[in-house]
Amino acid sequence: MKNKNYKLETKLIRAGLNRTQFNETSEPIFMTSSYVYDSPEQAEARFKGEDEGFIYSRYGNPTVKVFEDRLAEIEKGEKCFATSTGMAAVFASLMCLLEQGDKVVASRALFGSIYQILTNILPKYGIETVLVSGTNLDEWEAAIDDRTKAVFFETPSNPTLEIIDVSAVCKIAKKHGSKVIIDNVFATPILQHPLELGVDIVVYSSTKHIDGQGRALGGAIISDNEYYDKFLKPFMRHTGASMSPFNAWVMLKGLETLKLRVEHQSDNALQIANYLKKHPKITKVIYPAEQTHEQYELINSQMSKGGTVLTMIIDGGKKEAFKLLNSLKLIDISNNLGDTKSLITHPATTTHYSLGELGRKEAGIPDGMIRLSVGLENVDDLIDDLEYSINIF
Repeated sequence: MKNKNYKLETKLIRAGLNRTQFNETSEPIFMTSSYVYDSPEQAEARFKGEDEGFIYSRYGNPTVKVFEDRLAEIEKGEKCFATSTGMAAVFASLMCLLEQGDKVVASRALFGSIYQILTNILPKYGIETVLVSGTNLDEWEAAIDDRTKAVFFETPSNPTLEIIDVSAVCKIAKKHGSKVIIDNVFATPILQHPLELGVDIVVYSSTKHIDGQGRALGGAIISDNEYYDKFLKPFMRHTGASMSPFNAWVMLKGLETLKLRVEHQSDNALQIANYLKKHPKITKVIYPAEQTHEQYELINSQMSKGGTVLTMIIDGGKKEAFKLLNSLKLIDISNNLGDTKSLITHPATTTHYSLGELGRKEAGIPDGMIRLSVGLENVDDLIDDLEYSINIF
């Protein structure tokens, strides 16, 4: 882009755009696995890194690069690497950096698969993981030391919507030279800007809001040049979890409407949270924009809206939660989130089942908890669906 001072809405549509000689309006899809060279000398130069052209689509692809450049521009980062899935992004962001004997400090409130990476997979490579209560700065201070290579957390967390003081944790980590990695999926690039708060690396499952329409899997890692060139790029080139050109094109289309969707979905979520908190059969509603949220002031300091996801807790545990879900007529039961369609799930038996009973208890996920990802349907229709279903039990 010629003008780097363009506002967010413009960057979502035009950042990274690189038209071919045909001057197409929409970004082209380069469905190619490899590339040809003008000469063996050019091929040699590219493999040496002396020529910036493409080599192989596992290393880089023109369509994928537009998506990477656009997302890096939106996040105000220097580089982005697009991955095949969100979990590939999480795993690569850690493994490219860590070695045997290193230590990771992470918040205990984590998505189930991330919890498995930190507690079961990394220890196989001689990497220690220490889990802390994300809202307790004293625990972060006590756990992070000079052996801590990486600090990892998600905020808001899945599914308890726990909010971590990003700037404060980053300050603690910087004293020890630790890299801070954040999973910003729930907040999206629209509602929270982690790099401005001191974070080093931002990871996304672009499957969620960035696509936002249930079409394709993808992930992304945004960072500075040093981390990208020294750690991430070599790791990704040789491990292969790269995004496909078609999926990158889908993600580009998603970015164009991301702000419109996320802001409207967040407004819908707030209205639904306000309705649910007044319902006598709902014992607790957790939503980051609710003034009753115990971290309301912190939320306002680092997020512009509460996001598209809310959590409710009902009496009766799994049996009553299942009864509610089975009574819904409009809202779909699905473990995905960030979609234009409203989706609901029971975390204890789906997304966080792998934590085990003790792990869920420590993470604050009771059997009566239900997670609702609010879509773009008419909010009154969504409330009517919930009203009917809640009154069944």
